[in-house]
Amino acid sequence: MTKRDEGRSEENSIFIGGKPFMNYVTGVIMQFGNGAREVVVKARGKFISKGVDVAEVARRKFLTEQNVSVKEVKIGSEEFENKEGKLINVSILEVILKKG
Repeated sequence: MTKRDEGRSEENSIFIGGKPFMNYVTGVIMQFGNGAREVVVKARGKFISKGVDVAEVARRKFLTEQNVSVKEVKIGSEEFENKEGKLINVSILEVILKKG
């Protein structure tokens, strides 16, 4: 965790996976509704496009009155061990949404 990331709590992060799309959109909306100033949408691998869609639908359709915008987009890759024990790289994406 970098110095800049220290103020950002993991509880304000939405991790995109295989659940229904609107579950994640609702999670983003609820985080802002609970007083969060920033929400981080995190996705890896095949879920990256879903993560972008979640951030954009939440921002454009549901959070327009709260003036939520994209603060920053981070991309990268992580190395981890798959089921066969082989080290592989997977792409990662973080979309940081901010209120105001």
